[in-house]
Amino acid sequence: MYIPDRKTAPAFKTVEKIEMIKAAAHKLRNNIPVYTVNAGTQNLIKIEFMFPAGMYQQEMPLQAVTVNSMLEEGTSKLNSTQIAEMVDYYGAYLETSVAQDHASVFLYTLNKHLKSTLPVMEQAIKDSVFPQSELDTHIRNKKQKFLVNNQKVAIIARKRFTELLFGSKHPYGINVQEPDFDAINRTHLLDFYNARYKSDGCKIIVSGKVDDETLKLLDDHFGGNDWSGNKIPPHQEVKLETTTDLKHLVYKEEALQSAIRIGKLMFNKTHPDFQGFQVLNTILGGYFGSRLMSNIREDKGYTYGIGSGIASLKHAGYFFISTEVGVDVCQDALNETYLEINKLREELVPKEELELVKNYMLGTFLRSVDGPFALAERFKGLLEYNLGYDYFDNYVATIKNISASELRDLANKYLDPESMIELVAGKK
Repeated sequence: MYIPDRKTAPAFKTVEKIEMIKAAAHKLRNNIPVYTVNAGTQNLIKIEFMFPAGMYQQEMPLQAVTVNSMLEEGTSKLNSTQIAEMVDYYGAYLETSVAQDHASVFLYTLNKHLKSTLPVMEQAIKDSVFPQSELDTHIRNKKQKFLVNNQKVAIIARKRFTELLFGSKHPYGINVQEPDFDAINRTHLLDFYNARYKSDGCKIIVSGKVDDETLKLLDDHFGGNDWSGNKIPPHQEVKLETTTDLKHLVYKEEALQSAIRIGKLMFNKTHPDFQGFQVLNTILGGYFGSRLMSNIREDKGYTYGIGSGIASLKHAGYFFISTEVGVDVCQDALNETYLEINKLREELVPKEELELVKNYMLGTFLRSVDGPFALAERFKGLLEYNLGYDYFDNYVATIKNISASELRDLANKYLDPESMIELVAGKK
């Protein structure tokens, strides 16, 4: 009988190359591109329909998110209860999601039930009618949630920060206001739905156990010209109106905590410095053992959590640091945050710390490509930016090879505190 050696740690192995199952490209009869990730051991499938129907494309606040949220609320043949019951009967799941640059509709189902569940998804995508009664309930509930959330300093800071970065009239900077709930109506929803949820501009990603029958069913239900629309107009650049004032306070007299946001406009993942900056960001505030967490949470006890990140959008990107602290230590937390930033600009990252972060990032990446749905999500991140799979090879190479001096150069290039917007919501 084999007895494992529990006294000796297993040999440490570095990640040399990431082998991934790549998406295969297909087309339906009407030229909708379909990308399949055939992987996994379960007879389960996930289908994602992507549409150019995000908040960047909407003509008024709430339009994109309301349309996307209400796709399951009724068609000309089925009401919301019938849709839910039909999906639940087969143990399937319909989900909708809207982001800045696109909107998605997902179906999770067993392969053997795809023939029964796909027609329900077809109705939701092609034949949503946005019943007035459902819309009234939806808006009332969302408005109530908005009024509650709008009192929270974290929500106030997040919204105000995007306005400062992009401008209050830029699609990435527009935030919902209370009057917007009364302004949106069913006509606005139908206009956006009829323009954006069409075969033109649609992309489909399928992951799991994918076979010829899967593609045939997709073609049968979505490959016709019955849901084509006008060609999606070309993207029009919207002028950025980033604030020139770098210090901002949204004062709340009754606040017990202050929300802090620090950051600046940057670049998205197509930029040559993006991957190197991800390593730098991880050291600063990108994981639980980061410098910001070690200092401001573990050492000073100012917060339960603090983090930094670089957000990649289709037409922009930005760097941010975020936390919530007690109002009495707000300025101290700001001072310590800038101290950690300046250390990265002035000092080399010690070898032991850099190796720890590199191993953490490589391990995290390995976990992020485990399973068919995760592989599909990673592929979507390439598809949105017209990138190839060599992006991941370059990512691994960057993590493995970037030096402490290169990180210090990046910190001096992009992390000058004098170039950053500082926002506090609460008291300072």
